Amino acid sequence: MPSVSTKGKNMPESPIRKLVPFAEKAYKANKTVYHLNIGQPDIKSPEIAMKAVSEHNLEVLAYTRSEGSEEYRKKISAYYHRNNIPAEANDIIVTTGGSEALLFAMGSIADVGDEIIIPEPFYANYNGFATASGISIVPVISKIEDNFALPPISEFEKLITPKTKAILICNPGNPTGYLYSKEEIQTLAEIVKKHDLFLVADEVYREFTYDGSKHYSILEEESLAQHGIIIDSVSKRYSMCGARIGCMVSRNKEVIATALKFAQARLSPPTFAQIASEAALETPQSYFDDVITEYQDRRNTLVKALKAIPGVTVGEPKGAFYCIVQLPVKNSDAFAQWLLEEFDDNGETIMVAPAAGFYSTQGVGLNQVRIAYVLNKESLIRAVEILKIALEKYKD
Repeated sequence: MPSVSTKGKNMPESPIRKLVPFAEKAYKANKTVYHLNIGQPDIKSPEIAMKAVSEHNLEVLAYTRSEGSEEYRKKISAYYHRNNIPAEANDIIVTTGGSEALLFAMGSIADVGDEIIIPEPFYANYNGFATASGISIVPVISKIEDNFALPPISEFEKLITPKTKAILICNPGNPTGYLYSKEEIQTLAEIVKKHDLFLVADEVYREFTYDGSKHYSILEEESLAQHGIIIDSVSKRYSMCGARIGCMVSRNKEVIATALKFAQARLSPPTFAQIASEAALETPQSYFDDVITEYQDRRNTLVKALKAIPGVTVGEPKGAFYCIVQLPVKNSDAFAQWLLEEFDDNGETIMVAPAAGFYSTQGVGLNQVRIAYVLNKESLIRAVEILKIALEKYKD
């Protein structure tokens, strides 16, 4: 019998999606499930984006350019300039989601066997992208006790080898909600310049910052013009996860030329989704003001409720819409499955994402979960109430 590839066997399961079959069984048992496990915003997509698709006048749904339509890339460039990011249209490759941008970036800067250093916990699919690309992730651990701040520079430097090609960060962070300061970005800039590495920044949550904090992009650092690569997406910014449109941005012309070859191999990003994404760039600032106010209120509601549960520790997010929560359990995978299979409170339960899948260091994060606060405040309050009751009943 033919066998599958070793690479395929090594591809990690998604800690976010692997519990879906158990959730489906819970639905069939007529349970209500509060989804705290996935970053699918409940905010409406901008009306202007939806109208752009419904009112199109295309007669042929044709290919676009492999790097994305020129008009769209020019508008993305204008958006970046408004955010003090000096990126021109030719510095941008439109991709099928931020996921493809990450694959293009990894394929453009690293060969099989090379290494990328990533502060953990990190977006779980970085593991999958690295495995698919034949790249090794070298983790540097950030701790919930430090609210997942950037580890000391010495921790990075002791991990750098001749195979190290880049440092990858998510800012603001998924799954931690941590927002890197300007000073931390400048610290990373010094490391990558000193060791001639790339700095890849997943900035898809750029707009989602709280308490008056401001996002500082790596490309605001002029010294990173040849070192910096931004990963971006419309998914969260405009609540358009299903559009599957993102982009890769770099002022390094060789990197962009290399990534374009990967883009040509998959032909082009989807046409309708680009139309929607281009229109979304005209979304008024009032939309974002309302969204940020809503998410900040949700964060405050969630964190306050979680802190009231005995034995629970929570990292306080300054951005994105996630937080890591440490629970008084031994194994959050088993707990998460139990919540769906065996537990309910008046016919209701919750679904969380076990956090071990957001680490590459074995045995770390076993008692942690990621919670996405993408539900309304009333639902979040009820979900935390259910969590409290579940913890009181659960036996490891």
